[in-house]
Amino acid sequence: MPPSGMSRSAKRFFIGLMVVTMVLLAFGLRPIFGALLIAAVLASLLWPLQQWLSKKFKGRRAAAAALLVFGVTTLIITPVVTLSAFLVQEVTAGARFVYQTVDRGGVQGLIAKLPAPLEKSAQSLLQLVPDEVKLEDAVNTQGGKAAAVAGSVVAATGTMMLNTALMLIALYFFLLRGEACVQWLDSASPLRKGQSHELLVGVKKVANSVVKSNFITAGVQAAAAMAGYLIARVPYPIFFGAVTFVFALIPAVGAAIVVLSAAGILILTGHPYFALFLGLWGIVVVGLVDNLVRPMLIKGDAELDGAVVFFALMGGVLAFGTLGLIIGPLVVAMFLALLRMYHRDLRHSPRAAVAKLPLHE
Repeated sequence: MPPSGMSRSAKRFFIGLMVVTMVLLAFGLRPIFGALLIAAVLASLLWPLQQWLSKKFKGRRAAAAALLVFGVTTLIITPVVTLSAFLVQEVTAGARFVYQTVDRGGVQGLIAKLPAPLEKSAQSLLQLVPDEVKLEDAVNTQGGKAAAVAGSVVAATGTMMLNTALMLIALYFFLLRGEACVQWLDSASPLRKGQSHELLVGVKKVANSVVKSNFITAGVQAAAAMAGYLIARVPYPIFFGAVTFVFALIPAVGAAIVVLSAAGILILTGHPYFALFLGLWGIVVVGLVDNLVRPMLIKGDAELDGAVVFFALMGGVLAFGTLGLIIGPLVVAMFLALLRMYHRDLRHSPRAAVAKLPLHE
């Protein structure tokens, strides 16, 4: 707050300077906002463990934070990055194989490499294509586009690695100095003493429930998918189960796409009935788990109504992409907490309890 003795023009200049500074700060933090948000949420989730390890290490908070960052890197980051790199490599190799095969032997050469159950069907479909349509030219034309897509994937992978590194660095400092940051925010905030801390506690509760629900839901989806893989006799079911778990953590993609891809493999290997069963299993069972289990878990921990959680998740994902899975519930929880504070501390109204009624059963 500017001193009360400031002139009106000085106050206006001060406020304008604050606004400009906040805009520039937001612009500068925008590229790394996702990394900072994920680091803050993970630090909030790991804070009890950080406190316990600090006591075990006789007050060495830096050592405890470093150990937790190492654990997150080993147990979460490394498997996800390794699996993602493997999938990118396999898809790129598959596209290169198709391009090179068509370039050397034409479409007939590519069809000859298909599994036996599909070779006859492909030959029949090829006969329906008009003679003036040159499939080889179409494939060669798309080859350049595929190379451009592969380059974009490599660039996106580099960006993801940079964001991951920034997230781990931020996680270390949040674990090391998180308590001091919360105390500073509580003292520097224009809200009344204790209100900032109350707001942060509510946000922390929602953030923890979101992270827990994400991993639990991904585990349930992977288990449901694994059952389908075993019933449909999908090759390498454990590998597909691991891929399903990783993709289940990505709301923009989801676990169902992995199940449908496995169903496509069953079609290619001549098992249409198993493929039909697995496709239906992925849509009905695996696909619906996400919309049922996740809101129920967040609802129980965050003390929000199930419908509020559902629309917060869907709206957040549509507005912010993958990060919306965290941002959506956090924004709703912060808004409701501010609304309760307004009724309780500012209006001094006996109707303050009204704000709580629709939020929790």
